[in-house]
Amino acid sequence: MAREHTGPGSILDVPDDATLNDLPLLPRERIWGFWQYSSVNVGLAVATWAFLQGAAVAYYVGAVEAIASVVIGYGVSVLLVSLAPCLPSAKYGVEQFIMLRSVFGTNGARVVMVAMSTVFAAAWAAVLAIMLGHGAVNLLNRIFGLSLGGDGAAVTTAALATIVLSWVILARGPVSVEHVSRVIAPALIVVLIGMSVLLFTKTSWSELTDLAPLAPEDDPHTSFMLAIELGIAGGFAWWPNLGNLARLTTSSRAAFWPNWIGVFGASVLAAIVGVFAALALQLDEPTDWMFPLGGVVLGSIALIAIGCANLTAILSQGYGSMVALRCGGGEFFRRLPWPMMGLAILGPAAVLVFFPAAVYDNYGRFLSWGAIFVAPLCAIQIVDYFVLRRARVDIRQLYLPWQTSTYGYWRGFNLVGFVSIATGAITYALILDPIDYVPSAIFPYVTASIPSFLVGGLTYLVLTQLITKPAGKGGHRGVETPVAAPRARSADRIGG
Repeated sequence: MAREHTGPGSILDVPDDATLNDLPLLPRERIWGFWQYSSVNVGLAVATWAFLQGAAVAYYVGAVEAIASVVIGYGVSVLLVSLAPCLPSAKYGVEQFIMLRSVFGTNGARVVMVAMSTVFAAAWAAVLAIMLGHGAVNLLNRIFGLSLGGDGAAVTTAALATIVLSWVILARGPVSVEHVSRVIAPALIVVLIGMSVLLFTKTSWSELTDLAPLAPEDDPHTSFMLAIELGIAGGFAWWPNLGNLARLTTSSRAAFWPNWIGVFGASVLAAIVGVFAALALQLDEPTDWMFPLGGVVLGSIALIAIGCANLTAILSQGYGSMVALRCGGGEFFRRLPWPMMGLAILGPAAVLVFFPAAVYDNYGRFLSWGAIFVAPLCAIQIVDYFVLRRARVDIRQLYLPWQTSTYGYWRGFNLVGFVSIATGAITYALILDPIDYVPSAIFPYVTASIPSFLVGGLTYLVLTQLITKPAGKGGHRGVETPVAAPRARSADRIGG
Protein backbone atom coordinates (compact mmCIF):
# COMPACT_ATOMS: atom_id res chain seq x y z
CA MET A 1 0.00 0.00 0.00
CA ALA A 2 1.37 3.38 -1.00
CA ARG A 3 2.07 6.08 1.52
CA GLU A 4 -0.11 9.17 1.69
CA HIS A 5 0.75 11.75 -0.94
CA THR A 6 2.34 14.87 0.51
CA GLY A 7 3.31 16.79 -2.59
CA PRO A 8 4.95 16.39 -6.00
CA GLY A 9 8.10 14.34 -5.88
CA SER A 10 7.77 13.47 -2.23
CA ILE A 11 9.70 10.47 -1.05
CA LEU A 12 6.51 9.50 0.72
CA ASP A 13 4.92 8.74 -2.65
CA VAL A 14 6.98 5.56 -2.82
CA PRO A 15 5.37 2.39 -1.49
CA ASP A 16 6.59 1.10 1.86
CA ASP A 17 8.15 -2.02 0.37
CA ALA A 18 10.08 0.06 -2.14
CA THR A 19 11.64 2.64 0.16
CA LEU A 20 12.80 0.32 2.91
CA ASN A 21 14.07 -2.73 1.05
CA ASP A 22 16.79 -3.38 -1.48
CA LEU A 23 14.66 -4.60 -4.39
CA PRO A 24 14.84 -2.79 -7.74
CA LEU A 25 12.33 0.04 -8.03
CA LEU A 26 9.63 -0.47 -10.64
CA PRO A 27 8.93 2.31 -13.16
CA ARG A 28 5.75 3.35 -11.34
CA GLU A 29 7.79 3.75 -8.13
CA ARG A 30 10.15 6.32 -9.66
CA ILE A 31 9.03 9.71 -8.37
CA TRP A 32 11.46 12.30 -9.77
CA GLY A 33 11.62 13.68 -13.28
CA PHE A 34 14.24 16.14 -14.52
CA TRP A 35 13.05 19.27 -12.73
CA GLN A 36 11.95 17.48 -9.56
CA TYR A 37 15.36 15.86 -9.15
CA SER A 38 17.00 19.21 -9.96
CA SER A 39 15.08 20.89 -7.15
CA VAL A 40 16.03 18.07 -4.77
CA ASN A 41 19.70 18.50 -5.67
CA VAL A 42 19.55 22.27 -5.25
CA GLY A 43 18.00 21.83 -1.82
CA LEU A 44 20.74 19.44 -0.78
CA ALA A 45 23.61 21.38 -2.32
CA VAL A 46 22.69 24.74 -0.81
CA ALA A 47 23.77 23.53 2.58
CA THR A 48 26.02 24.87 5.28
CA TRP A 49 28.96 22.67 4.32
CA ALA A 50 29.26 24.96 1.28
CA PHE A 51 30.24 27.75 3.69
CA LEU A 52 32.92 25.52 5.18
CA GLN A 53 34.10 24.69 1.66
CA GLY A 54 34.34 28.37 0.78
CA ALA A 55 36.23 29.20 3.97
CA ALA A 56 38.70 26.37 3.27
CA VAL A 57 39.32 27.62 -0.29
CA ALA A 58 39.84 31.18 1.01
CA TYR A 59 42.85 29.92 2.94
CA TYR A 60 44.74 29.36 -0.29
CA VAL A 61 43.50 31.72 -3.02
CA GLY A 62 41.89 35.10 -3.60
CA ALA A 63 38.47 35.81 -5.09
CA VAL A 64 39.23 35.34 -8.80
CA GLU A 65 41.32 32.21 -8.36
CA ALA A 66 38.69 30.87 -5.96
CA ILE A 67 35.98 31.04 -8.60
CA ALA A 68 38.16 29.15 -11.07
CA SER A 69 39.29 26.53 -8.57
CA VAL A 70 35.78 25.82 -7.26
CA VAL A 71 34.37 25.49 -10.79
CA ILE A 72 37.20 23.21 -11.93
CA GLY A 73 37.26 21.08 -8.78
CA TYR A 74 33.52 20.51 -8.54
CA GLY A 75 33.28 20.07 -12.31
CA VAL A 76 35.70 17.14 -12.30
CA SER A 77 34.24 15.26 -9.35
CA VAL A 78 30.56 15.92 -10.11
CA LEU A 79 31.10 14.49 -13.61
CA LEU A 80 32.66 11.33 -12.20
CA VAL A 81 30.07 10.87 -9.47
CA SER A 82 27.27 11.49 -11.99
CA LEU A 83 28.61 8.60 -14.07
CA ALA A 84 29.04 6.27 -11.10
CA PRO A 85 27.01 5.54 -9.10
CA CYS A 86 24.16 7.65 -10.56
CA LEU A 87 23.66 6.10 -14.01
CA PRO A 88 23.78 2.41 -12.99
CA SER A 89 21.38 2.96 -10.09
CA ALA A 90 19.01 4.99 -12.27
CA LYS A 91 19.02 2.49 -15.12
CA TYR A 92 18.15 -0.51 -12.97
CA GLY A 93 16.44 1.14 -10.00
CA VAL A 94 18.91 -0.66 -7.74
CA GLU A 95 20.31 0.73 -4.50
CA GLN A 96 23.88 1.90 -5.13
CA PHE A 97 25.52 -0.37 -2.58
CA ILE A 98 23.66 -3.37 -3.98
CA MET A 99 25.07 -2.45 -7.39
CA LEU A 100 28.56 -2.62 -5.86
CA ARG A 101 28.13 -6.40 -5.55
CA SER A 102 29.07 -6.68 -9.20
CA VAL A 103 32.38 -5.00 -8.37
CA PHE A 104 33.36 -6.20 -4.90
CA GLY A 105 31.35 -9.38 -4.54
CA THR A 106 28.27 -10.11 -2.46
CA ASN A 107 30.10 -9.95 0.86
CA GLY A 108 32.71 -7.42 -0.20
CA ALA A 109 30.09 -4.85 -1.16
CA ARG A 110 28.58 -5.21 2.30
CA VAL A 111 31.94 -4.31 3.86
CA VAL A 112 32.24 -1.23 1.65
CA MET A 113 28.65 -0.21 2.35
CA VAL A 114 28.85 -0.50 6.13
CA ALA A 115 32.17 1.35 6.24
CA MET A 116 31.08 4.17 3.93
CA SER A 117 27.63 4.59 5.48
CA THR A 118 28.74 4.68 9.09
CA VAL A 119 32.04 6.56 8.76
CA PHE A 120 30.85 9.24 6.34
CA ALA A 121 27.54 9.83 8.10
CA ALA A 122 29.18 10.02 11.53
CA ALA A 123 31.94 12.35 10.37
CA TRP A 124 29.59 14.75 8.56
CA ALA A 125 27.13 14.69 11.45
CA ALA A 126 29.92 15.63 13.85
CA VAL A 127 31.18 18.49 11.62
CA LEU A 128 27.68 19.92 11.16
CA ALA A 129 26.78 19.54 14.83
CA ILE A 130 29.95 21.33 15.90
CA MET A 131 29.22 24.10 13.41
CA LEU A 132 25.76 24.44 14.95
CA GLY A 133 27.47 24.56 18.36
CA HIS A 134 29.66 27.44 17.20
CA GLY A 135 26.58 29.28 15.96
CA ALA A 136 24.77 28.75 19.24
CA VAL A 137 27.77 30.06 21.21
CA ASN A 138 28.04 33.13 18.98
CA LEU A 139 24.33 33.80 19.39
CA LEU A 140 24.45 33.48 23.18
CA ASN A 141 27.58 35.62 23.44
CA ARG A 142 26.08 38.40 21.33
CA ILE A 143 22.59 38.48 22.84
CA PHE A 144 23.44 37.88 26.51
CA GLY A 145 26.91 39.39 26.61
CA LEU A 146 28.61 36.09 27.49
CA SER A 147 32.16 35.11 26.64
CA LEU A 148 31.83 31.40 25.91
CA GLY A 149 34.81 29.85 24.13
CA GLY A 150 34.68 28.58 20.56
CA ASP A 151 36.15 25.18 21.35
CA GLY A 152 34.99 24.60 24.90
CA ALA A 153 32.29 22.75 26.75
CA ALA A 154 29.51 25.02 25.45
CA VAL A 155 30.18 24.03 21.83
CA THR A 156 30.35 20.35 22.77
CA THR A 157 27.12 20.58 24.76
CA ALA A 158 25.23 22.25 21.90
CA ALA A 159 26.66 19.78 19.37
CA LEU A 160 25.78 16.80 21.55
CA ALA A 161 22.25 18.14 21.99
CA THR A 162 21.99 18.40 18.21
CA ILE A 163 23.04 14.77 17.79
CA VAL A 164 20.52 13.62 20.39
CA LEU A 165 17.72 15.64 18.79
CA SER A 166 18.63 14.22 15.39
CA TRP A 167 18.43 10.71 16.80
CA VAL A 168 15.01 11.39 18.33
CA ILE A 169 13.67 12.65 14.99
CA LEU A 170 15.24 9.83 12.98
CA ALA A 171 13.87 7.24 15.39
CA ARG A 172 10.36 8.29 14.32
CA GLY A 173 11.07 7.43 10.68
CA PRO A 174 11.07 9.18 7.28
CA VAL A 175 7.85 11.16 7.83
CA SER A 176 9.54 13.16 10.58
CA VAL A 177 12.59 13.77 8.40
CA GLU A 178 10.50 15.23 5.59
CA HIS A 179 8.41 17.43 7.86
CA VAL A 180 11.54 18.97 9.40
CA SER A 181 13.30 19.41 6.05
CA ARG A 182 10.55 20.93 3.95
CA VAL A 183 11.22 24.65 4.52
CA ILE A 184 14.93 24.74 5.32
CA ALA A 185 16.39 24.84 1.80
CA PRO A 186 14.39 27.94 0.74
CA ALA A 187 15.36 29.67 3.99
CA LEU A 188 19.04 28.97 3.36
CA ILE A 189 18.75 30.29 -0.21
CA VAL A 190 17.39 33.53 1.27
CA VAL A 191 20.38 33.63 3.63
CA LEU A 192 22.77 33.18 0.68
CA ILE A 193 21.11 35.97 -1.28
CA GLY A 194 21.12 38.23 1.77
CA MET A 195 24.81 37.52 2.42
CA SER A 196 25.68 38.34 -1.18
CA VAL A 197 23.79 41.65 -1.10
CA LEU A 198 25.32 42.68 2.23
CA LEU A 199 28.82 41.67 1.13
CA PHE A 200 28.74 43.80 -1.99
CA THR A 201 27.11 46.64 -0.10
CA LYS A 202 30.10 46.75 2.21
CA THR A 203 32.86 45.67 -0.21
CA SER A 204 33.28 46.51 -3.89
CA TRP A 205 34.41 43.92 -6.41
CA SER A 206 37.77 45.62 -6.90
CA GLU A 207 38.35 45.68 -3.14
CA LEU A 208 37.37 42.03 -2.88
CA THR A 209 39.76 40.94 -5.63
CA ASP A 210 42.61 42.82 -3.94
CA LEU A 211 42.23 40.86 -0.70
CA ALA A 212 44.91 38.28 0.02
CA PRO A 213 44.10 34.65 0.94
CA LEU A 214 43.91 33.84 4.64
CA ALA A 215 46.89 31.46 4.81
CA PRO A 216 48.35 30.68 1.37
CA GLU A 217 51.30 28.44 0.54
CA ASP A 218 54.59 30.03 -0.40
CA ASP A 219 54.08 28.97 -4.01
CA PRO A 220 50.90 30.53 -5.51
CA HIS A 221 50.50 27.66 -7.99
CA THR A 222 50.55 25.11 -5.16
CA SER A 223 47.90 27.15 -3.35
CA PHE A 224 45.73 27.17 -6.48
CA MET A 225 46.04 23.41 -6.91
CA LEU A 226 45.21 22.85 -3.24
CA ALA A 227 42.06 24.90 -3.77
CA ILE A 228 41.20 22.73 -6.80
CA GLU A 229 41.83 19.61 -4.76
CA LEU A 230 39.41 20.86 -2.12
CA GLY A 231 36.79 21.25 -4.84
CA ILE A 232 37.39 17.76 -6.23
CA ALA A 233 37.26 16.23 -2.76
CA GLY A 234 34.12 18.25 -1.94
CA GLY A 235 32.36 16.86 -4.99
CA PHE A 236 33.42 13.31 -4.17
CA ALA A 237 31.87 13.75 -0.74
CA TRP A 238 28.45 13.47 -2.44
CA TRP A 239 29.16 9.87 -3.53
CA PRO A 240 27.42 8.10 -0.59
CA ASN A 241 24.12 9.83 -1.38
CA LEU A 242 23.73 10.53 -5.08
CA GLY A 243 23.32 6.98 -6.35
CA ASN A 244 20.37 6.24 -4.12
CA LEU A 245 18.78 9.57 -4.99
CA ALA A 246 19.24 8.86 -8.70
CA ARG A 247 17.56 5.50 -8.15
CA LEU A 248 14.29 7.41 -7.74
CA THR A 249 14.51 9.19 -11.11
CA THR A 250 12.43 8.31 -14.14
CA SER A 251 15.25 8.22 -16.72
CA SER A 252 19.01 8.32 -17.16
CA ARG A 253 18.71 11.89 -18.41
CA ALA A 254 16.86 12.85 -15.24
CA ALA A 255 19.57 11.12 -13.19
CA PHE A 256 22.58 12.76 -14.87
CA TRP A 257 21.92 16.39 -15.82
CA PRO A 258 20.21 17.61 -12.61
CA ASN A 259 23.52 16.99 -10.84
CA TRP A 260 24.93 19.89 -12.85
CA ILE A 261 22.07 22.17 -11.85
CA GLY A 262 22.06 21.15 -8.21
CA VAL A 263 25.22 19.52 -6.91
CA PHE A 264 27.48 21.52 -9.25
CA GLY A 265 25.67 24.81 -9.83
CA ALA A 266 24.21 25.38 -6.38
CA SER A 267 27.31 24.10 -4.56
CA VAL A 268 29.59 26.31 -6.62
CA LEU A 269 27.49 29.41 -5.98
CA ALA A 270 27.20 28.72 -2.26
CA ALA A 271 30.91 27.97 -1.91
CA ILE A 272 31.86 31.15 -3.78
CA VAL A 273 29.66 33.22 -1.45
CA GLY A 274 31.53 31.53 1.41
CA VAL A 275 34.89 32.44 -0.14
CA PHE A 276 33.85 36.07 -0.54
CA ALA A 277 32.62 36.28 3.05
CA ALA A 278 35.79 34.71 4.45
CA LEU A 279 38.00 37.08 2.43
CA ALA A 280 35.99 40.22 3.09
CA LEU A 281 35.74 39.62 6.84
CA GLN A 282 39.09 37.81 7.21
CA LEU A 283 37.31 35.13 9.24
CA ASP A 284 37.39 31.40 8.54
CA GLU A 285 34.46 30.45 10.79
CA PRO A 286 31.12 30.74 8.90
CA THR A 287 29.07 31.38 12.03
CA ASP A 288 31.31 34.41 12.75
CA TRP A 289 30.21 36.10 9.52
CA MET A 290 26.58 36.77 10.33
CA PHE A 291 26.77 39.55 12.93
CA PRO A 292 29.39 41.64 11.06
CA LEU A 293 27.30 41.34 7.90
CA GLY A 294 23.75 41.67 9.19
CA GLY A 295 23.93 43.14 12.65
CA VAL A 296 22.18 41.66 15.67
CA VAL A 297 18.73 41.12 14.18
CA LEU A 298 19.58 39.81 10.72
CA GLY A 299 22.64 38.01 12.07
CA SER A 300 20.57 36.18 14.66
CA ILE A 301 17.99 35.17 12.05
CA ALA A 302 20.76 33.91 9.75
CA LEU A 303 22.38 31.88 12.53
CA ILE A 304 19.04 30.28 13.43
CA ALA A 305 18.47 29.40 9.75
CA ILE A 306 21.96 27.91 9.51
CA GLY A 307 21.42 25.91 12.68
CA CYS A 308 18.16 24.49 11.28
CA ALA A 309 19.92 23.73 8.00
CA ASN A 310 22.66 21.85 9.84
CA LEU A 311 20.04 19.78 11.63
CA THR A 312 18.31 19.02 8.35
CA ALA A 313 21.58 17.97 6.73
CA ILE A 314 22.33 15.59 9.61
CA LEU A 315 18.85 14.11 9.25
CA SER A 316 19.19 13.66 5.50
CA GLN A 317 22.62 12.05 5.77
CA GLY A 318 21.56 9.89 8.69
CA TYR A 319 18.33 8.69 7.10
CA GLY A 320 20.07 7.79 3.83
CA SER A 321 22.71 5.81 5.69
CA MET A 322 20.11 4.04 7.81
CA VAL A 323 18.16 2.94 4.75
CA ALA A 324 21.38 1.73 3.12
CA LEU A 325 22.29 -0.32 6.19
CA ARG A 326 18.77 -1.73 6.44
CA CYS A 327 18.78 -2.70 2.75
CA GLY A 328 22.24 -4.11 2.26
CA GLY A 329 23.95 -4.49 5.62
CA GLY A 330 22.95 -8.09 6.12
CA GLU A 331 20.58 -9.85 8.46
CA PHE A 332 21.95 -8.12 11.55
CA PHE A 333 21.01 -4.62 10.34
CA ARG A 334 17.77 -5.85 8.78
CA ARG A 335 16.54 -7.04 12.17
CA LEU A 336 17.87 -4.08 14.13
CA PRO A 337 15.07 -1.78 15.42
CA TRP A 338 14.90 1.58 13.69
CA PRO A 339 15.98 3.59 16.79
CA MET A 340 19.02 1.34 17.15
CA MET A 341 19.85 1.94 13.49
CA GLY A 342 19.95 5.64 14.28
CA LEU A 343 22.22 4.97 17.22
CA ALA A 344 24.59 2.99 15.00
CA ILE A 345 24.94 6.01 12.71
CA LEU A 346 24.90 8.89 15.22
CA GLY A 347 26.61 7.17 18.16
CA PRO A 348 30.13 7.68 16.74
CA ALA A 349 29.26 11.32 15.96
CA ALA A 350 28.29 11.82 19.61
CA VAL A 351 31.83 10.77 20.56
CA LEU A 352 33.50 13.00 17.97
CA VAL A 353 31.79 16.18 19.20
CA PHE A 354 33.81 15.93 22.41
CA PHE A 355 36.83 16.90 20.29
CA PRO A 356 35.47 19.96 18.46
CA ALA A 357 38.78 21.55 17.52
CA ALA A 358 40.31 18.32 16.21
CA VAL A 359 37.26 17.62 14.03
CA TYR A 360 36.15 21.06 12.93
CA ASP A 361 39.51 22.72 12.36
CA ASN A 362 40.68 19.98 10.00
CA TYR A 363 38.02 20.27 7.31
CA GLY A 364 40.51 19.94 4.44
CA ARG A 365 41.99 16.78 5.94
CA PHE A 366 38.51 15.42 6.48
CA LEU A 367 37.72 15.88 2.80
CA SER A 368 41.01 14.22 1.88
CA TRP A 369 40.19 11.14 3.93
CA GLY A 370 37.01 10.84 1.92
CA ALA A 371 38.59 11.45 -1.48
CA ILE A 372 41.44 9.04 -0.78
CA PHE A 373 38.93 6.18 -1.01
CA VAL A 374 36.15 7.61 -3.16
CA ALA A 375 38.42 8.69 -6.04
CA PRO A 376 39.62 5.13 -6.83
CA LEU A 377 36.19 3.75 -5.96
CA CYS A 378 34.55 5.93 -8.64
CA ALA A 379 37.19 4.86 -11.14
CA ILE A 380 36.63 1.18 -10.39
CA GLN A 381 32.87 1.55 -10.82
CA ILE A 382 33.26 3.39 -14.12
CA VAL A 383 35.71 0.83 -15.48
CA ASP A 384 33.63 -2.12 -14.34
CA TYR A 385 30.26 -0.80 -15.53
CA PHE A 386 31.09 1.12 -18.72
CA VAL A 387 34.28 -0.57 -19.97
CA LEU A 388 34.10 -4.19 -18.86
CA ARG A 389 30.33 -4.74 -18.76
CA ARG A 390 29.24 -2.28 -21.46
CA ALA A 391 26.60 -0.83 -19.10
CA ARG A 392 24.83 -4.17 -18.58
CA VAL A 393 24.50 -5.94 -15.23
CA ASP A 394 22.63 -9.15 -14.44
CA ILE A 395 20.53 -7.79 -11.61
CA ARG A 396 19.09 -11.18 -10.67
CA GLN A 397 22.59 -12.31 -9.77
CA LEU A 398 23.00 -9.32 -7.44
CA TYR A 399 20.42 -10.83 -5.07
CA LEU A 400 21.62 -14.44 -4.99
CA PRO A 401 23.84 -15.86 -2.21
CA TRP A 402 27.53 -15.69 -2.99
CA GLN A 403 27.70 -19.46 -3.37
CA THR A 404 25.47 -19.34 -6.47
CA SER A 405 25.80 -15.74 -7.69
CA THR A 406 27.81 -14.77 -10.73
CA TYR A 407 29.13 -12.02 -8.51
CA GLY A 408 30.25 -14.38 -5.77
CA TYR A 409 33.91 -14.10 -6.84
CA TRP A 410 36.04 -15.74 -4.13
CA ARG A 411 33.81 -16.55 -1.13
CA GLY A 412 31.84 -13.40 -1.80
CA PHE A 413 34.85 -11.08 -2.08
CA ASN A 414 36.53 -9.65 -5.15
CA LEU A 415 40.01 -8.98 -3.85
CA VAL A 416 40.93 -7.28 -7.12
CA GLY A 417 38.51 -4.48 -6.24
CA PHE A 418 40.02 -3.98 -2.79
CA VAL A 419 43.57 -4.09 -4.11
CA SER A 420 42.63 -1.44 -6.68
CA ILE A 421 41.22 0.86 -4.00
CA ALA A 422 44.39 0.34 -1.97
CA THR A 423 46.68 1.27 -4.88
CA GLY A 424 44.62 4.40 -5.54
CA ALA A 425 44.65 5.35 -1.86
CA ILE A 426 48.40 4.84 -1.60
CA THR A 427 48.89 7.00 -4.70
CA TYR A 428 46.85 9.77 -3.09
CA ALA A 429 48.77 9.58 0.19
CA LEU A 430 52.14 9.72 -1.59
CA ILE A 431 51.12 12.87 -3.45
CA LEU A 432 49.22 14.65 -0.66
CA ASP A 433 49.76 13.54 2.91
CA PRO A 434 46.22 13.26 4.34
CA ILE A 435 47.49 13.55 7.92
CA ASP A 436 49.73 16.62 7.70
CA TYR A 437 48.14 17.90 4.47
CA VAL A 438 51.58 18.52 3.00
CA PRO A 439 51.75 18.28 -0.83
CA SER A 440 54.62 16.53 -2.58
CA ALA A 441 56.69 18.06 -5.37
CA ILE A 442 54.47 16.54 -8.06
CA PHE A 443 51.18 17.71 -6.53
CA PRO A 444 51.09 21.19 -8.16
CA TYR A 445 51.00 19.52 -11.56
CA VAL A 446 48.54 16.65 -11.06
CA THR A 447 46.52 17.17 -7.82
CA ALA A 448 46.05 14.04 -5.67
CA SER A 449 42.53 12.85 -6.49
CA ILE A 450 43.04 12.60 -10.25
CA PRO A 451 46.12 10.34 -10.07
CA SER A 452 44.37 8.28 -7.39
CA PHE A 453 41.38 7.91 -9.71
CA LEU A 454 43.54 6.92 -12.69
CA VAL A 455 45.74 4.46 -10.80
CA GLY A 456 42.77 2.78 -9.09
CA GLY A 457 40.84 2.39 -12.35
CA LEU A 458 43.84 1.17 -14.35
CA THR A 459 44.78 -1.33 -11.64
CA TYR A 460 41.25 -2.73 -11.66
CA LEU A 461 41.19 -3.02 -15.46
CA VAL A 462 44.55 -4.77 -15.67
CA LEU A 463 44.00 -7.17 -12.76
CA THR A 464 40.51 -8.06 -13.99
CA GLN A 465 41.93 -8.99 -17.38
CA LEU A 466 44.84 -10.93 -15.87
CA ILE A 467 43.16 -12.62 -12.88
CA THR A 468 39.38 -12.30 -12.66
CA LYS A 469 38.40 -13.12 -16.23
CA PRO A 470 40.73 -16.13 -16.65
CA ALA A 471 39.37 -17.49 -13.37
CA GLY A 472 35.82 -17.23 -14.73
CA LYS A 473 34.71 -14.91 -11.92
CA GLY A 474 32.48 -11.86 -11.98
CA GLY A 475 30.28 -12.70 -14.96
CA HIS A 476 32.22 -10.55 -17.40
CA ARG A 477 31.55 -13.07 -20.17
CA GLY A 478 28.10 -14.24 -19.12
CA VAL A 479 24.70 -13.57 -20.64
CA GLU A 480 23.07 -10.80 -18.67
CA THR A 481 19.47 -10.15 -17.78
CA PRO A 482 17.69 -7.48 -19.87
CA VAL A 483 16.71 -4.24 -18.16
CA ALA A 484 13.03 -5.16 -18.25
CA ALA A 485 13.51 -8.43 -16.40
CA PRO A 486 12.76 -7.19 -12.85
CA ARG A 487 9.53 -5.41 -13.78
CA ALA A 488 7.16 -7.74 -12.03
CA ARG A 489 4.61 -7.33 -9.29
CA SER A 490 6.17 -6.47 -5.91
CA ALA A 491 5.19 -9.83 -4.42
CA ASP A 492 6.92 -11.68 -7.25
CA ARG A 493 10.11 -9.66 -7.31
CA ILE A 494 13.59 -10.98 -7.17
CA GLY A 495 14.29 -12.33 -3.75
CA GLY A 496 10.68 -11.73 -2.71
